[in-house]
Amino acid sequence: MRRTLATLTASATAGVAALALAAAPGAPAVADPPNPAPPKTPTAIGHGGAVSSVDPYASAIGLEVLERGGNAVDAAVATAAALGVTEPYSAGIGGGGYFVHYDAATGEVTTIDGRETAPADMQPDAFIDPSTGRPYRFSPELVTSGVSVGVPGTPATWDEALDRWGSLSLSDALAPAAALAQRGFVVDETFRLQTSENAHRFRTFTSTKELFLGDGLPEVGSTFRNRDLARTYRQLGAKGVDWFYGGRLAAEISATVQEPPLSGDTDLPVPPGSMMPGDLADYEALVQAPTRVGYRGYDVYGMAPSSSGGTTVGESLNILEQYDLSSMTPGQALHHYLESTALAFADRGRYVGDPAYVDVPTEALLDDTFAKERACELDPEAAAAKPVPAGDVTSYDGVCATADPQTADERDTEGVSTTHLTTADRWGNVVAYTLTIEQTGGSGIVVPDRGFILNNELTDFSTVYDPADPNRIQAGKRPRSSMSPTIVLEDGEPVLALGSPGGSTIITTVLQVLLNRLDLGMGLPAAVAAPRASQRNTAAVTAEQAFVDAYGAALAGYGHRFAVAGAPGSSASEIGAVAAIEVGPGGMLTAVAEPRRRGGGSAMVVDPD
Repeated sequence: MRRTLATLTASATAGVAALALAAAPGAPAVADPPNPAPPKTPTAIGHGGAVSSVDPYASAIGLEVLERGGNAVDAAVATAAALGVTEPYSAGIGGGGYFVHYDAATGEVTTIDGRETAPADMQPDAFIDPSTGRPYRFSPELVTSGVSVGVPGTPATWDEALDRWGSLSLSDALAPAAALAQRGFVVDETFRLQTSENAHRFRTFTSTKELFLGDGLPEVGSTFRNRDLARTYRQLGAKGVDWFYGGRLAAEISATVQEPPLSGDTDLPVPPGSMMPGDLADYEALVQAPTRVGYRGYDVYGMAPSSSGGTTVGESLNILEQYDLSSMTPGQALHHYLESTALAFADRGRYVGDPAYVDVPTEALLDDTFAKERACELDPEAAAAKPVPAGDVTSYDGVCATADPQTADERDTEGVSTTHLTTADRWGNVVAYTLTIEQTGGSGIVVPDRGFILNNELTDFSTVYDPADPNRIQAGKRPRSSMSPTIVLEDGEPVLALGSPGGSTIITTVLQVLLNRLDLGMGLPAAVAAPRASQRNTAAVTAEQAFVDAYGAALAGYGHRFAVAGAPGSSASEIGAVAAIEVGPGGMLTAVAEPRRRGGGSAMVVDPD
């Protein structure tokens, strides 16, 4: 039976009033006292449970749930709801995600596919401007539109996870975040920067302009409140997800997609979408088996398609397992890492899509024999010309052969936003959960009076329709994703859980942290903090400036070329924002978040050592 969090008071240590009774539906209005931010600590070590996320308010709420007897799933949902308050441009109930759960009682890893779906009336030419006959320009036109909005999966994911493994009701899990939205949080530099970068798009919609811009950009140090979202969370908790998918809110969401609330302050076309209330009523969060590969004595579990995370991380690991990376110099090991991901991304582009619409060869992509054959294409002394061709999943025997000459020269349209959280509890349950609204700021469309932004996940479909493309637009389909929540077991017990935002760089970020930790001997804090690079079968490697400074000269000798991620001062100048937890001997937990990226993250444990 689920417990309740009745009569709980705020945590003075965390500075979060999120668990007060004022959060309950129908509670009288109260004055909102100042709500200072909890301190950001990138590494926390101890016992009894842990939370890692990008945001200190969210981590503090998750920790409070653990301290009061909630489990890892309860904490994950409460933390995710709080991220919808403090990270509204990255996640929220207007989006979707992927949830990976380790059950200590059964030893099983299970996943929930909460990816958004295309409306039933979506047409293959949905991204074509009828006035010109040409595709809409991707940004800012297509990403700022109703046609880019997929049916959200986040509320269904939360409800499914709590129903299967949680101990709290949805209402109690949402109450802390509702109080946080009501009381507000302190604006930091990242929130102001992301608001500024999206100001043109946000001014396009009356509801978004009113909520996030007001009389101007939010000032660093000011308090940002979202009372509409607080009310929405309370109603969602009280009425349940049927209200979101089949009730009044479903009608409001579909109406907003079909007729976005345009202001007079826009020069964007804002093509409308075709979402109907029936599309929301038909949505289902899919409970499915994870992907699994063995790697140097570990079992690495991830998300199966519609995500490409599990297959691409898994294939890359299988390729890398053909080599003794621990005996190599850093430059040699990184060369192998970069080349392995180019090969795996070629196969991702050629074969991976929504398995309800595409025959995805998941078993072949994760086959060790297939990996041996793909490793034949990895030259230890030189970088291959990119893009490299995909392998042949219909005929392989582990013997070096000529690769299929067809390539998957895909355009990367995935947003670099998104957010990730990881939780663990005193009983040994673990959750890795990545959730998103796609672009930083999603579609830019706030549902009027509801306080949340709708996603623009449908831009993850290939923008030019090709009948042979596994990621082509199709009605009801889930666009391919790179989200890669990952749990690593050793002898059936969890030892590491992690994930990251970052669009298609999520895959390489997760892989690089695994490489750093499992092969190169780094402790988890160092593995997360290390500079990053991402090779996704492109001519140039996308890399942080610190990576180029440290390894660029050595890797240039192999023929690698680099494109520095973003620009100084841009939120895109960094790759990923990892949140991870390692489980050591005696249940010792090491929770790790980013020390600097995205303004630094927040790791907390119940009983610190």
